[in-house]
Amino acid sequence: MRCSQCGFIESKVIDSRSIDDGIRRRRQCLQCGARFTTVERYQQKSIFVIKKDGRREEFNRDKLLSGIRKACEKRPLPTGTIDKLIDDIENDLYSSGKAEIDCSLIGDLVMERLRALDHIAYIRFASVYREFTDISTLKQAVDTLIDTKNSAPPDGQLTLITEEHLKAKGKLRRRRTS
Repeated sequence: MRCSQCGFIESKVIDSRSIDDGIRRRRQCLQCGARFTTVERYQQKSIFVIKKDGRREEFNRDKLLSGIRKACEKRPLPTGTIDKLIDDIENDLYSSGKAEIDCSLIGDLVMERLRALDHIAYIRFASVYREFTDISTLKQAVDTLIDTKNSAPPDGQLTLITEEHLKAKGKLRRRRTS
């Protein structure tokens, strides 16, 4: 490990601690005495994702993170929630023991977790993942989300608008225009 100050290649480990998915080491350069921290992560075996068109590409955490961040953009989620979600999905994929995973499995894992986390983020992700072509398929997805028994929104979020609420609003508008 090169020293961050002088670039010398040899250092000694002063302190070593386990963290979530690796080891944090505090080091001291043997030439200049500077101290620095390194984080070592366990390297998992490679997983390949089988795309819809049959191509295979190596699993890319950053690509998954980007898609989920777009879906959760401007949503009232606690700090670290998205990273935890990604970690959980990645752990599920690696613990499956498979060398190749279909992209639909990853998409289903994301949708399952977003459904429990944030309904709006779920609909945003689903609109891209399920490739909605018209408003009726989007409405069907929202209706399915509303109709499920576990449709209570996550803490701190408003419920999705129900048809009864829309009808009541429509009656109020008609009265005002009369």
